Amino acid sequence: MPHRNKLWIWWESLSPLSRAISVAAFMPLLVLNALAISSIFNYFHSLLAIVIGASLLTFLLNYPVSYMQQHGTTRGRAAIIVFLFTISVLLAIGVTLVPLALQQAQQLVVRLPDWIDSGQRQVILLNDQIEKAGFPISLDVLADQITAPLKNQLQRLAGDILGLAVITVTSLLDFLLTLVLTFYLLQHSDGLWQSLVEWLPQKIRDSFSETLRLSFQNFFFSQLISSTSMGFVLTVIFLTLRVPFGLLFGLTIGTMALIPFGGSVGIALVTLLVALRDIGLGVEVLIASLIVQQIIENLIMPRVLGSFTGLNPVWVFISILMGARVGGLLGVVVAVPIAVVIKSILVSLRSPSSTILVATDARSVAVSRSETAELSKAAES
Repeated sequence: MPHRNKLWIWWESLSPLSRAISVAAFMPLLVLNALAISSIFNYFHSLLAIVIGASLLTFLLNYPVSYMQQHGTTRGRAAIIVFLFTISVLLAIGVTLVPLALQQAQQLVVRLPDWIDSGQRQVILLNDQIEKAGFPISLDVLADQITAPLKNQLQRLAGDILGLAVITVTSLLDFLLTLVLTFYLLQHSDGLWQSLVEWLPQKIRDSFSETLRLSFQNFFFSQLISSTSMGFVLTVIFLTLRVPFGLLFGLTIGTMALIPFGGSVGIALVTLLVALRDIGLGVEVLIASLIVQQIIENLIMPRVLGSFTGLNPVWVFISILMGARVGGLLGVVVAVPIAVVIKSILVSLRSPSSTILVATDARSVAVSRSETAELSKAAES
């Protein structure tokens, strides 16, 4: 019988009542820790935003740096080349796409009241057609009750989003500090990470590092590929359909798709805005967006990266909500990969001590108990 984790043996030895009492005693500690982390995060938000942003950039850029290292380039030279290339790409995007998107956002804020009035007129026309068909349904009162607060809310929301975009673009100091920290992390990240994981026990050090690395890698690469593909394809489709502010709407959906379920929310928002101006065009936008989303998420991505989280969608949604509550936008960005790591730790607690739970590929495959037992017998023989 394989040796089991001591914590799991202790848990199985408890009676149902003792287990319930243990969980009830543990939950307040969990809530207090979450509140403490949230308070610390809010206090050091600017610093943590720079550190996390630079760490994520370093994580993504480390792959081309490692590739160049394998082909004979020194670490320092590879880091400089990749960093300069990344800066060039960011500057090209900042000079071309960002000003156009901000200009369209400003125009959208100006035209939004007219679009809402157009939506109200379309509802009235639809109500007339329903009355002519003999259905006892009246949409006039409903349209009056919805459009007035909707106009105020959408104007306020559009203004907040535009203001947030302007603040983000003009926050040059944090952006420059993030780039500087990224440059140094690219050159010294291996030594820094090794010094951190040395605090962990030797038997879990390697497996924890590999699980953490692959969890972030699979999540961010999958979201990056999915959001880039969706943003590019939808932008082309919107411009082909002559959708007003097609560039802005395509980039909005692509950017929101970086977060799980964000693409669906972006599609719903863009469809609503376009439908206010023209219901028929809004239906076309909805159909085209859903088709592209389903093709990318259900046909292309599983073939490219497989199942990249291994989490139930319900747990993904819950982890996003918890990340937003604790860390805001940054918490949302890192919530899912952290949830994957936590799941791996919890599963490993139920496994034999010799089981190494590591995502060996994009499908997050773990060594099964039977395979571990067979390997142990072979080693003994």
